[in-house]
Amino acid sequence: MTDLPPPSDPAEPTELPLDGMRVIELSSFVATPLGGMTLAQLGADVIRVDQIGGGPDIDRWPLAPSGRSLYWAGLNKGKRSVAVDLRSPEGRGLVAGLVADGGILLTNAPPRPGLGYEELKAARPDLIHVRLQGTREGGNAVDYTVNAAMGFPTITGPPDREAPVNHALPAWDVACGLYMAVGLLAAERHRLRTGEGRRIQVALQDVALATAGNLGYLAEAQLGAARPRLGNRLFGDFGRDFATADGRVMVAVLTARHWRDLVEATGLGEVVEALERALGADFRRAGDRYGHREALGGVLASWFASRTCEQVAAGLKGTSVLWSRYRDFAEVAAGLRDEPLMAPLDQPGVGPHLAPGSPVRLGEASLPPVPAPTLGEHTEEVLRDVLALPPERVEALRANGTIMGL
Repeated sequence: MTDLPPPSDPAEPTELPLDGMRVIELSSFVATPLGGMTLAQLGADVIRVDQIGGGPDIDRWPLAPSGRSLYWAGLNKGKRSVAVDLRSPEGRGLVAGLVADGGILLTNAPPRPGLGYEELKAARPDLIHVRLQGTREGGNAVDYTVNAAMGFPTITGPPDREAPVNHALPAWDVACGLYMAVGLLAAERHRLRTGEGRRIQVALQDVALATAGNLGYLAEAQLGAARPRLGNRLFGDFGRDFATADGRVMVAVLTARHWRDLVEATGLGEVVEALERALGADFRRAGDRYGHREALGGVLASWFASRTCEQVAAGLKGTSVLWSRYRDFAEVAAGLRDEPLMAPLDQPGVGPHLAPGSPVRLGEASLPPVPAPTLGEHTEEVLRDVLALPPERVEALRANGTIMGL
């Protein structure tokens, strides 16, 4: 991307909430790196430790033209990177020393000799140890398998489709990463109050199960109801996609006010009233709007079809109607210059592009993104500054292949 706008100059806070916190991260893929990045964006010194050469996610797609992983760069912004030989006792000893110094470990890595919870706690009794698991029992699971096991693919996709449909967003990984960050902060507050450490465990399957329960999907099934597959229709109220003269839009109604504004904006009040009388319905009620969704959709479809997306925007302007035009990623990317969350980032190995900062605004400040490190970029710096290793010791570790630096 060329001709990036100059970096914005928000009124950044002089001290971030997590300044002074150090977190050692042993991780890969989405959930744990996202949890660590969330903390780093709020000021924590997050040191990601990888095997020399990189972990299993070092070259995960999508890739930049250079071959560098955009995925890895996107989930590790603002961290420091240490690369050691985790297969060697000496390399694991260095990591154990970092954990003992910082007192907080965030991980989804299988336990290695010398890096298990009990071993690390022996060196740091007030250790906060946050670990992601696939299942509560410690079994393997990933977002894709957990999603399949929770039932969501059976209600995703067109109504006439029998086979399950997966969605593209790794929702359970995202939720897990944020749960891990929250659990870590809760444990750190407990340590500040009591001096005691905590062992925190978050299972991917538990997060998905809890979410399905919290949103009523599981209670609904227990009470005998079968959730239908609705395609782009909204469950429990009126919402659906409409074709326009030049695209497609999604419209959602969640309240009586939304419905009233939609009817008034489209000028279909008399038609809707006649439909209410004919059906014995009251469309101020969500249940009636949902029950007669096909009839209502048929009434509204011609209004949208006869207008461009720009005309739809003009017609719904100033109302409470919830709607949006469907866009692909290329269209979203083309409009990033107008998004306050996005800022120029010159990522080593990737190049300059617009990237998101933290969506958590501190007051009015929108914190800009900080580049992800290159693999092993801070190895020697961290060993010198955190573990206070003398230069000759660091050089010896490099020479025998225990560490990798730049």
